[in-house]
Amino acid sequence: MTLLDVVDLDAGYGDLQVLYDVDLTVEAGEYVAVVGPNGAGKSTAMKAVFGLADRFDGSISFDGEDITGLAPEQVIRRGLSYVPQTENVFPSLTVEENLRLGAYVEDEVSEDRKRAVFERFPVLEERLDERAGSLSGGQQQMLAMGCALMLDPDLLLLDEPSAGLAPDLVDEMFDRIDAVNDGGTSVLMVEQNAKEALRRCDRGYVLASGENRYEDDGEVLLTDEEVRQQFLGG
Repeated sequence: MTLLDVVDLDAGYGDLQVLYDVDLTVEAGEYVAVVGPNGAGKSTAMKAVFGLADRFDGSISFDGEDITGLAPEQVIRRGLSYVPQTENVFPSLTVEENLRLGAYVEDEVSEDRKRAVFERFPVLEERLDERAGSLSGGQQQMLAMGCALMLDPDLLLLDEPSAGLAPDLVDEMFDRIDAVNDGGTSVLMVEQNAKEALRRCDRGYVLASGENRYEDDGEVLLTDEEVRQQFLGG
């Protein structure tokens, strides 16, 4: 079943158009990666889906419902959660306070969902009463993902989850994303580490200059000579 369907999307910011006729789909339970060079429009595509970029044309539907033009607070209620690349936690608040804010659209914070987050990210329970700003970069990224998962979304949008992490933490972050997907949450991820993203995902898209260039299974794109030479460094 198609969960997310983006068709002929033109998007950008104000008078600046960044995306041109971009198509993206995510099936239920699927793990999809979007890769490409800097300035390709990858993050803009993610923001457009979540209502954070201006959409000029095209359509976005989620679980069969047209969500084109909805604001983020409306999108999140449909079952999508989004983790930005930067400034994705409140550093002056505790880990617990951040998690509670992750579920802000709920009338009551679900202890079961919090427990599920702790099972995926045990360090968050260990540091529950500490300020988020005291966590390492990797732990802050886990907290940001934990906040997004507090609403038990059908689709998790991740924007450059490995950005800024020490090399020895990158594999751990990808392992945790794998586990989230294995638990039944669909994932749409924009990622600078293109080779690892394509190695891990079910299916991938390559964007360049705001347009679709390639789409295929992750392993197929990873071994495609043209894709490797143009976008993966050979």
